[in-house]
Amino acid sequence: MNLRSPFSIGRLSLIKQPFISLATSSISGLILSLILSASCLFGAAAPAQASLIGSGFSPLLAGLPPGNAVTDGAALLRYSLPIDNPEIRSVQGDLEGLSEWLRSKRWGPMKKDVTKVERVLTRKREAILAAVPAERQAQAGEIIDSLSADIEPILAAITAKDKENVWVQRKLMLDQIGALEELMVNGYPFEVPTEYDNLPQLKGRATVKFTTTQGNVTVVADGYSAPVTAGNFIDLVNKKFYDNLPFIRAEDFYVLQTGDPDGAAEGYIDPKTNEYRAIPMEILVKGDSKPIYGYTLEEIGQYMDEPILPFNSYGSLALARPGDDNNGGSSQFFFFLFEAELTPAGRNMLDGRYAVFGYTIDGKDVLRKLKAGDQILSAEVVDGLENLVQPRV
Repeated sequence: MNLRSPFSIGRLSLIKQPFISLATSSISGLILSLILSASCLFGAAAPAQASLIGSGFSPLLAGLPPGNAVTDGAALLRYSLPIDNPEIRSVQGDLEGLSEWLRSKRWGPMKKDVTKVERVLTRKREAILAAVPAERQAQAGEIIDSLSADIEPILAAITAKDKENVWVQRKLMLDQIGALEELMVNGYPFEVPTEYDNLPQLKGRATVKFTTTQGNVTVVADGYSAPVTAGNFIDLVNKKFYDNLPFIRAEDFYVLQTGDPDGAAEGYIDPKTNEYRAIPMEILVKGDSKPIYGYTLEEIGQYMDEPILPFNSYGSLALARPGDDNNGGSSQFFFFLFEAELTPAGRNMLDGRYAVFGYTIDGKDVLRKLKAGDQILSAEVVDGLENLVQPRV
């Protein structure tokens, strides 16, 4: 049986309308969205596919999204790193902000921001390096040198008004910024509760390449924010669990779900114990030092809080679970096919109710092609497997 996907009841899918989002542009639109959501979501459901919204649903969940919400998966991964260095965040922000200037072809502000980046890299070099553990500072210095060398090519592209080349140079620099910021992470930021010692945990990040019948998709699982959920996923990828499994549900603009094994089991059965591996709800909230386990944010009265890993990006990766069991997820997961027009970034019905554990960083065009019945031909951990910690015996 397929576990609950966020937008289906039993075998019926919700009508594809923008009422899914609780973030609407007007009060009347908000009221309409709630009415339509209730009329569809409170219908009868199969036992393992209970309604997404429980009886405790409150209109207060309808927080309007903040302006300029981050929707790029790679940017969300950078911002979610447990670091505190205003200098490198300034560089990151200015480079990411070039996207707005590029869309409006404002070459002057672009040049000004890149010049500011150059100034920070030069004048604040020591402050940036001071945030990196001593044993990694040589590597960090090389990245800063490379970033400084990239200033001239991107400024030349801006001067030539070469939009495509600016995009390319910007991405190259932001990828290096991400690598530099990861070097700043000093140890693991919190202790996972001991009750989850029997589950694999990802103490860092790992990259997975999916080869599918429509092409390749690359995702990054974030163990800094979701160590148990991401650890379970990476462990199963490494076990080749997902190889040759089909995509079992594909809803345009909503979800693409997979991970349902052959047979009666709805998830992974551990051969050592012959038991279903159940994964707890795991959500790290902005400002908190460690994740919340076992509950949705609504259930504990934190429905207005923002998760570190929100459903803001096309290809957000999240754990599927039975609608009536927060802690019943296992091997099934879904890609959220985020579309800003239907689900504005910043606040939607999924944040705090389902656990995001990573983002798609390459192959979003492939996600758009995949349909129910397409297959994962293979899944491979291509980077970060050393961060996987197996259960304690």
